[in-house]
Amino acid sequence: MQQTLPIHFAPLQGYTDVIYRNAHAACFGGIDTYYTPFVRLEKGGFRHRDVRGIEPGNNEVPHLIPQLIAPSFETTDKILSLFIEKGYKEVDINMGCPFPMLAKRHNGSGILPYPEEVQALLSRLITEYPQISFSIKMRLGWENPEECLKLAPIINELPLRQVVMHPRLGKQQYKGEVDLKAFEAFRGVCKHPLIYNGDIHSVEDIRHIQEQFPGLAGMMIGRGLLANPALALEYRQNRTLEFDEIRERLQSMHKCVYNQYAKQLEGGDEQLLNKMKTFWEYVMPQADRKLLKAIHKSTSLNKYNQAILAFFNQR
Repeated sequence: MQQTLPIHFAPLQGYTDVIYRNAHAACFGGIDTYYTPFVRLEKGGFRHRDVRGIEPGNNEVPHLIPQLIAPSFETTDKILSLFIEKGYKEVDINMGCPFPMLAKRHNGSGILPYPEEVQALLSRLITEYPQISFSIKMRLGWENPEECLKLAPIINELPLRQVVMHPRLGKQQYKGEVDLKAFEAFRGVCKHPLIYNGDIHSVEDIRHIQEQFPGLAGMMIGRGLLANPALALEYRQNRTLEFDEIRERLQSMHKCVYNQYAKQLEGGDEQLLNKMKTFWEYVMPQADRKLLKAIHKSTSLNKYNQAILAFFNQR
């Protein structure tokens, strides 16, 4: 029998906000650690939703780690001050985001081709903030998988809590296959606890990766959990949930998310409708396509609620 690995819920901008995380933890769970989508400075300040999202009093998940993205110590310093003010002692540094607008400014995976910048940023952070336990989430590189191997000696010298590796290149974004050979090469030189992330859609996928790479410190799952919010629970309990149970739990989760957004959003029905459609972008792709299409094509909150009723009443 394989050991049960810790499951980390990957942060996804626009999806795994505080409302979603709380609802997921209450209705499905099975997650050891949730992460906030990255906090960044925008025009010298913080976005209100980022601050609200990391506020400890707003979060009801078992274990939450905030994530930041920044290319320089000066910027990171300001973000860390916010995290410390909120009482956090663990922080994840995003060195994996593939979005070109950020990457071209050496944010996320855009910093990976520049070992001297990575070293300058990480070594100073760890020196200046000894009270914080840092981890990094990264990719194989931006342009080629050799980049992570060149970074390994730098990363190995730092007292990091863990490294999360998504075995794609930044320039791929989410296209193409994950490169498991390149992951194996990095695993061979990485001295830190290593967490695998990328294209995990089922319990069988988790088991397969576990088997192929024994000794992993955990699994981080993003889009696979958006599609099947029960995935971590199924893995932990070693059972496949029946459709009726998933539907019942999903209905509870949807209700939580809907009610919280209805309270929080000030833009009226249209804003709520748009936000709720995001909830359905990944979830249950195997469900009845006509029912899902009716949700996505809803032009009013009334039509949306009718489509939702039809979805949850399906037999």
